[in-house]
Amino acid sequence: MIDPTLRSRVEAWRDDDPDPTSVAALDALLDAGDVGGLRQCFEVPLTFGTAGLRGPLRPGPGGMNRSVVRRTAAAIARWLDQSDLDGPVVVGRDARHGSADFADDTARVIAATGRPVVLCADPIPTPLLAFAVLDLGAAAGVMVTASHNPATDNGYKVYAAHGAQIAPPMDTEIATEIAGIDSVSSLPLAPLDDRLITPLPDGVRAGYLTSVAAARTSASAVDLRVAYTPMHGVGGRLLAEAFAVAGLAPPEIVAAQAEPDPEFPTVRFPNPEEPGAMDLVLALAEETDADLAIANDPDADRLAVAVPCVSGGWRTLTGDEVGALLADHLLRAGSGSDRLVATTVVSSSLLSRIAETHGVAFVETLTGFKWLAHAARERPGLRLALAYEEALGYCIGDAVHDKDGISAAVVVVEMVGALRDAGSSVAERLDDLARAHGLHLTAQWSNRFDGSTGVATMTARVDGLRASPPATLGGLRIESIDDLRTGERLPPTDAVVLRGNGLRVTVRPSGTEPKLKAYVEVVAPVTGRVAAARGLAESRLADVLADVAALLG
Repeated sequence: MIDPTLRSRVEAWRDDDPDPTSVAALDALLDAGDVGGLRQCFEVPLTFGTAGLRGPLRPGPGGMNRSVVRRTAAAIARWLDQSDLDGPVVVGRDARHGSADFADDTARVIAATGRPVVLCADPIPTPLLAFAVLDLGAAAGVMVTASHNPATDNGYKVYAAHGAQIAPPMDTEIATEIAGIDSVSSLPLAPLDDRLITPLPDGVRAGYLTSVAAARTSASAVDLRVAYTPMHGVGGRLLAEAFAVAGLAPPEIVAAQAEPDPEFPTVRFPNPEEPGAMDLVLALAEETDADLAIANDPDADRLAVAVPCVSGGWRTLTGDEVGALLADHLLRAGSGSDRLVATTVVSSSLLSRIAETHGVAFVETLTGFKWLAHAARERPGLRLALAYEEALGYCIGDAVHDKDGISAAVVVVEMVGALRDAGSSVAERLDDLARAHGLHLTAQWSNRFDGSTGVATMTARVDGLRASPPATLGGLRIESIDDLRTGERLPPTDAVVLRGNGLRVTVRPSGTEPKLKAYVEVVAPVTGRVAAARGLAESRLADVLADVAALLG
């Protein structure tokens, strides 16, 4: 039986919902007496996490739907008015289910308040939206995307005038405005042909492509054979254009994944990190005798990289390995102590050692590019060379204040070509870095906690770790615990860091998915053969991961 309070809340939302599809879905749940389904829709509202709003396509405040989107758009307009920020709001979208309606609703709500809107008519990659915010001098930007989430999800990223995603206190200020909106059906809507709603100027795309080409450290042509997939997303066309402008040979593209498809039919999850997600591009790379295989996620803000092994087959690099290689390449090619590299508390500590070797500044931030982008803004005397996070996100230079899988692809191809021309390879350069700094090996453990109790369960697991940390993990003694909730070193967040000699384990709930995550790093000294140190590190890593799974899973 449905609790009267819950029923009253559902009916009030339904009667105010502008979307007939959502209304019908709520009526069906009410008629079926589906208490569990209604609780999923209403008990845990979507909030701004690591990368904006993100969640399943379903009615109510606990899902992505047109009512939630219109509330959020109206709140953004009010927040901008109170902040006295002039300029348009740029609105872009990917090709997921609901994205076109969500983008149109956002434009119509904001334009009805008298503020100009630049609405991208076609699906675009997230990096192009982030670039457009800066290029057009916009007051804010909105990107409708769920990035690499399953096909059943959608999301909503909000960018501030500085071109980076909003961070506290902006997110809480917008959330306060959302809470103050009593009725969605009463919000005025401008027509899509309103004079305040204009298309994205062609010059923005051209300017972005110019900035991507400028990210290269050399103007020489690179003729690597590259196999590529946009993974049913929106990055394929722009990446091909970027390769041409940057002087790179055109990539071979996985035909079955070349065009946007919101169902993502060839992958279980459209995330290059997931097992099996890169199978088709690796098969194409083998078939074409490629030098390199790369993949974007569906909104093209992430990049996965794989290289051929001498003994046959392919090695998919971790985000930390790509981050270290990019830092090494960019810092060796440039000069100046005023350069900055940045990464997050869940990424490898190797970047700090590379930075020290080159005499450049290093910054560690909380998880998420909204924090990494601010690392450079808060240090105006420094030039950002690279910011990266282990989840395949990379930002090169300052043209885009967010992760950019297209510019990263261009520089990765240049880097691999430069190593080849020097008689080396990716594997050999990673070994060189291990000899210089120790063998750093990273991996991630995660577990999903779906349902209305998922958040509470994850919070309880992290709290339990705070209250009673283990004495050892994988046979390695835990020497210290850093509770990031205290806010002593970084802004407060629900995460715990366990450290030992050559060991670091960071545990946190995901900000974009209902997952509890543990990020593990082991460091083994290299006193002889790198292969021996790698074997030791791999053994230690496996033991630590097994203990983490037993402790948290």
